Amino acid sequence: MSPKKEYSFPLIIIAIVLGWTIFKQFDFENVKFEKPAMAVVYILTFLMTLYFIFKKEK
Repeated sequence: MSPKKEYSFPLIIIAIVLGWTIFKQFDFENVKFEKPAMAVVYILTFLMTLYFIFKKEK
């Protein structure tokens, strides 16, 4: 049996906040972001955070 992986609490909080911010920035009527440059930064940071949360230890 393999040991259970523990996730980093601060990274989970960062991912939740970034996900919520990306959701709130998106305009569903016009299908675009209010601030496209900031949306790119938010999405890249969100994806990096998810990578660090779920990456496998060697």
